[in-house]
Amino acid sequence: MRILGLDLGSRTCGVAVSDVMGMIARPVATIRFDEDDYENCLKQLETYLKEFQIKKIVLGLPKHMNGDVGIRGEISIAFKKRLEEMGLEVVLRDERLTTVAANRILISADVSRKKRKQVIDQMAAVGILQNYLDSQN
Repeated sequence: MRILGLDLGSRTCGVAVSDVMGMIARPVATIRFDEDDYENCLKQLETYLKEFQIKKIVLGLPKHMNGDVGIRGEISIAFKKRLEEMGLEVVLRDERLTTVAANRILISADVSRKKRKQVIDQMAAVGILQNYLDSQN
């Protein structure tokens, strides 16, 4: 069973998927939508849910460094509820510093700034999902 990892932002959603063994996450896509148009994001996400026969999603939960959940976290919690209404199991995963870590990896791989901007959300989704997969194995 494959698991989808999501890094939800205000205009983009990074998407990653696990292998069938649930051991390795890989980037899939960056969904782009109008600011705060999460219904459009869900509509685009359906393609990947069907393609990979997804039943479980790991969704990044943005928190402040002190652990408090702010407005972005509340949006992720609401998005989780919408996904659950679609019959999906959704696990929230602390995503603090995943984008920073993804950016460091891309810089160390000498990826250009333009290319980094295109894939950073996918890489953050990979980090969120891989962190979850590692905790399960």
